Amino acid sequence: MIFADRSDAGRRLGRRLESFARRPNVVVLGVPRGGVAVAGEVALALHAPLDLLLVRKLGVPGNSELAFGAVSAWGSRYLDDEMVRAAELDAETVERLIAEARQELSRRAVAYRAGRPPLVVTGQTVIVVDDGIATGATAFAAIQALRPLQPARVVLAVPVAPPATWAWLRTVVDEFVCLELPDPFPAVGAFYRDFTQVEDAEVIKLLRRAGRALALEAGPGRGRAG
Repeated sequence: MIFADRSDAGRRLGRRLESFARRPNVVVLGVPRGGVAVAGEVALALHAPLDLLLVRKLGVPGNSELAFGAVSAWGSRYLDDEMVRAAELDAETVERLIAEARQELSRRAVAYRAGRPPLVVTGQTVIVVDDGIATGATAFAAIQALRPLQPARVVLAVPVAPPATWAWLRTVVDEFVCLELPDPFPAVGAFYRDFTQVEDAEVIKLLRRAGRALALEAGPGRGRAG
């Protein structure tokens, strides 16, 4: 066990990322839902705006924790062809699961943002935060989703990941900050004392908290898209 809970992990990650604090061109994007609980603490530590990076893991039927890919709200998708073959998933099943995942992403976008447009990331340093990475499928989809938006720099930041996944993903981002690289790596939740599922209401609360903190401290000047 390494972290007490996601808030603890976020505070520790925020300290590691302190070189990005108070920069006017930095935004923090949390991967819902658990990643937002970590990202909320990071955003507070860095005095940076917080938003969502809406991606969803594609889980193998009967073993949803085993990812065979991921999709994003922007339409990009990543499929692990080797895992698709190993799980004996036919094309129809894959497309059905992708459609279901995109429907859930659409629901989350409406529920979480409550009509607010996403943060502008073009030309910004974007710090993508999750509560941990196992296979890397969701994180890879998140990075692929960001590229068309033309951020100046992409930093991936997580509390924990397996060494092999870290070695892979560090080649697709400008910087990969990870507090712990344990081996063996049974699952992300194994490194938290409290890994309770984060509910929609908590995500909304975290976004509002970050918005209030930034408004009080930084004032205007960090607009949203649209």
